[in-house]
Amino acid sequence: MSIWNEIKQSFREGNVLTKLIYVNVGVFVVVKLLQLLLLLMGAGAASIQLMISWLSVPSEPVLLLLRPWSLLTYMFLHYDFFHILFNVLYLYWFGRLFVHLVDAGKLLTVYIWGGLAGAGVYLLAFNLLPAFYPGSGGSVLLGASASVMAILFAVARIRPNFSVYLFLIGPVKLKYIALGAFIIDLVSIPGMANAGGHLAHIGGALAGLYYGWKLSEGKIKGNFFDTAASRFGGLFRKRSRMKVTHSRPMSDMEYNAQKVRRQKELDRILEKIKQSGYDSLSKEEKKTLFNASQDN
Repeated sequence: MSIWNEIKQSFREGNVLTKLIYVNVGVFVVVKLLQLLLLLMGAGAASIQLMISWLSVPSEPVLLLLRPWSLLTYMFLHYDFFHILFNVLYLYWFGRLFVHLVDAGKLLTVYIWGGLAGAGVYLLAFNLLPAFYPGSGGSVLLGASASVMAILFAVARIRPNFSVYLFLIGPVKLKYIALGAFIIDLVSIPGMANAGGHLAHIGGALAGLYYGWKLSEGKIKGNFFDTAASRFGGLFRKRSRMKVTHSRPMSDMEYNAQKVRRQKELDRILEKIKQSGYDSLSKEEKKTLFNASQDN
């Protein structure tokens, strides 16, 4: 099997996290190859920068109206090797925690929510706060950092006391990791070197915190953004082989018995939450609770 076929197979069979990493790396490679092609054809630095700008979120609202797609493309775009390296590493670490501790099916939703919220905070700050908008017309936002922050804060909100082992430090609870990341971004804003990026991180963190809060309370019921992200993520879902089965229609007695069993299971889960809290639920119990909230 060729390397390209192995990559395609890995993408098809991978989970949402694997595919997000592939897309980020793939976009980076394609953009760099296009930049090399432009360079070899004699295009100037301005032409190369223009290509990046068309995929990044501009600070000027008028330019954003001309390229609205940038609200999505920017969160998969990176400008250099170390930029994508650290973002992909953080995406892998925090994404794995989200998949194992929360719900793999919600990872793409949180990623997009965080990216949109990060872009929103960036645009508001650079157009409303006097410290940013003078001379900020040429500023652009790109990178997956806001989306990654949303993933971290969502899982930290749902499982705040889950401990992660950090090299040279030891076990640290997720809530302290999230708090530390937030404080670092907050105190880094005055440096102005990457103020827009740090503002976007804060937007992503707030979105993840809100989404984690709603998800932990079972209040995510397929709202517009949740549904839109799920549809956009059709290409990210792991596709299973087609299987055709034939079954007879369920009788009224069987249907009622099944309904009673489901209600008893739901009552048991709710009682467990009342006694021990949401964090005590298993992954299957959380899934059952979420499915029940979707049916209501």
